[in-house]
Amino acid sequence: MSLFLDLSALQSVPAANLNRDDLGSPKTVKYGNTARIRVSSQSWKRVIRHGVERDLGEIAARTRLVPAKVAEALVGQGWPTDLARFAGSQVAASASAKKALKTEEAGHTSVLLFVPESAIGELAVVCAGSREALEKGLGKAKPGALLPTDRIEEILKRRTASISLLGRMLAELPGANVDGAAQVAHAFTTHTSEPQRDYFTAVDDWLGDTDTGSGHLSTAEFSAGVFYRFATVNITDLLTNLDGDQKVARTVLASFADQFVMSLPQAKKNSTAPHTLPDLVFAAVRTQRPISLAAAFETPVTADRSGGFSGPSRTALATYARNINRLTAGRNRPFHGHAGVFEEAQDGLGTMHDSYPGLIDAAVDAALPESGIPA
Repeated sequence: MSLFLDLSALQSVPAANLNRDDLGSPKTVKYGNTARIRVSSQSWKRVIRHGVERDLGEIAARTRLVPAKVAEALVGQGWPTDLARFAGSQVAASASAKKALKTEEAGHTSVLLFVPESAIGELAVVCAGSREALEKGLGKAKPGALLPTDRIEEILKRRTASISLLGRMLAELPGANVDGAAQVAHAFTTHTSEPQRDYFTAVDDWLGDTDTGSGHLSTAEFSAGVFYRFATVNITDLLTNLDGDQKVARTVLASFADQFVMSLPQAKKNSTAPHTLPDLVFAAVRTQRPISLAAAFETPVTADRSGGFSGPSRTALATYARNINRLTAGRNRPFHGHAGVFEEAQDGLGTMHDSYPGLIDAAVDAALPESGIPA
């Protein structure tokens, strides 16, 4: 039996550009034959990951700069620059017997690695232990692997909680792949919404009293709307990735849920400051499969009499959830609950909680009781 924690949120975001396309415009998607503003799953997942890592004190990096960072650490220890750079390149060259992980110019690996931040110091220690071999190999056309492959592999394959949660794809290093336990959907507006253009100018503060005009003028794009957001964690897979440690799994699960609720992509934050919280969060623990409630908004929500979309979006979500409960007869769902800005419980969304932390605690307790016996 698999166990899942589903998280849904409705969040009203004012003028912002949380996630831009290649032209700088807010990303969009057509759903229900109408245009919506979209925030990609990668964009929101990244800020969630950084929050989880801060919570747990386990920083990891998704980077191509491991050889360069190792070289930088060795230079800081007094190594000659050319030898340090060669040692950094040897980290990649020695990582696998297949020699599939390569170093390109400027100390970049050919692919992104996802490693604990502490790996750089450990790799530098390995290089120091093989300094004599590195000095002999420096300048040779094909020096081969000069660092202990098993030790390099062990360091690069190491997992943090965020790697166990979000996964790692690294085909070049056998055994390094980790199937992520968390899935994050693209967020999209519950209603029709399109990018809007903003013509702006910047004044030159040192212009003379008789000078006119602006120092800079341009246009930018932004959007606004109520977003539906969804994520799910396969708790069974998370436990597998954490070697069955339920105490750590509880901590990771609670951190992910909290960061899902509290996080916001930071693009253009200085010029828009769109720092809202969700209006509504719904959590469900399921034992068969995850269930997104995105289809509640396949027909776009229309504004209420006052012109807002938040209230109608909450109504649409609760109505759809109530129908899903009817269709599934409430089976395979040992817990569901909600919290939000409203004063009355939303029918169809389970027990109402006073706060988001209270909702998260209840969901985690239902999924992984402190007794250590899964629900």
